[in-house]
Amino acid sequence: MEMGLLAAVLLLCMADVLHSFAIEEKEDVFRRMVCPAFLMFDNAAYLADMTFELPCNCKPEEVSNVIWYFQKNMGGHETTVLTDFSGNMVLDSGHIHVGSDVLKRFTIRMFSLIVFRAQVSDSGHYLCGTKKGDFFYGYDVDVQPTKRITVAFLDIGQHVQDDYTGKAFSVFTTFWDWTKCDRCGVRGEQRRIGLCYMQSARLHPRYRTVLPNVTSCGSRAVPARLQRSGRRWKPEVAIRSCMVPCPQEDNPQEGVQAIANVIYKLGQKPWLPRVPTQFHKHPLGRDLIIACPGARPEHAVAWDKDSVRLYRSRYLVGVNKTMRVFIDHGNHLHIRRVRISDRGTYFCWREGKLVAGLRLRVSYQAQRRRSLDDPETIYIIKAISVSYVLVGAIFIGIHLFRCCWWLLCYSVRI
Repeated sequence: MEMGLLAAVLLLCMADVLHSFAIEEKEDVFRRMVCPAFLMFDNAAYLADMTFELPCNCKPEEVSNVIWYFQKNMGGHETTVLTDFSGNMVLDSGHIHVGSDVLKRFTIRMFSLIVFRAQVSDSGHYLCGTKKGDFFYGYDVDVQPTKRITVAFLDIGQHVQDDYTGKAFSVFTTFWDWTKCDRCGVRGEQRRIGLCYMQSARLHPRYRTVLPNVTSCGSRAVPARLQRSGRRWKPEVAIRSCMVPCPQEDNPQEGVQAIANVIYKLGQKPWLPRVPTQFHKHPLGRDLIIACPGARPEHAVAWDKDSVRLYRSRYLVGVNKTMRVFIDHGNHLHIRRVRISDRGTYFCWREGKLVAGLRLRVSYQAQRRRSLDDPETIYIIKAISVSYVLVGAIFIGIHLFRCCWWLLCYSVRI
């Protein structure tokens, strides 16, 4: 008994020493890495709606707080300060909205800048420094758009884009690793995201890249004369089918399992999966966007409606221009103009595991007075205005034609 207690005490002491050593190693990172004498910019490329993190890889020992600066173009007069001047900012990423300003979508943790749901407008230079304007480290961030993204379904024989080679440059797609299979036990799908990159000997030397003379197409290192060619090349997504078994869960004891089965059969519907389910009541005719809890755009996410699999090969945005129900590249499920037939339970898979469900109930919307700033009112006013302009143009055109015809006939008679 005494030997066991002695061993436990020694183990706790060793764990405490290792923990202290880990903290000291974290603090010594900045001591070992010397800041460059001439500020360089590391190139980093992401897809829109993704969350990215930029670590401040070096700083002087006496600096306890860092301030991040955002500058769209190098040498520009407009600079955005990304800090609360204490080196830390608390932000709940679940309340981030698409299209909001970058000042509402960032946080600073352990001197690192984290930007949530990045947009194309977030592309530019990010600099780590102090209040006085001393800069230690810089990044050249390129956020590439998801609009008009090229999609290749490998199961039906589609292929990714071929590389393009010009006189002074070449453009190609660099793919990330395949995601996990988004479902288990049934047929699932895998995604592979590809971003646009350019190779040229004319890149700006102040920008640092992983491979020599290779940078992302939207980087500021690309000369102005080559940027137009880079913008024409869109990011790509390759999709293929997959099939993986579900991991085995630890089974409880035999008696506990029998009681649980009885309670399950009496209290729930046996055809519904046992996942946390949220109830939502939505008005008829309104748009609805459903997000998978804890999922990010780079995760493997899949959607089901009851027992129907919503595969990307059919429901990915852009597959059909008239789609009312679709999945965007940020893994959100969109339902436009909700109908009564949309009622049901929508299940979300994340990284191959069924994680949540949403039971949708559609209700008739009570009549309400609309204001002039209501989106539907604005749409109706625009539609009526365009109709009046078209009718007026046709009316004037007909009368002009009749006048010209009358003048022509009159001149012929004379």
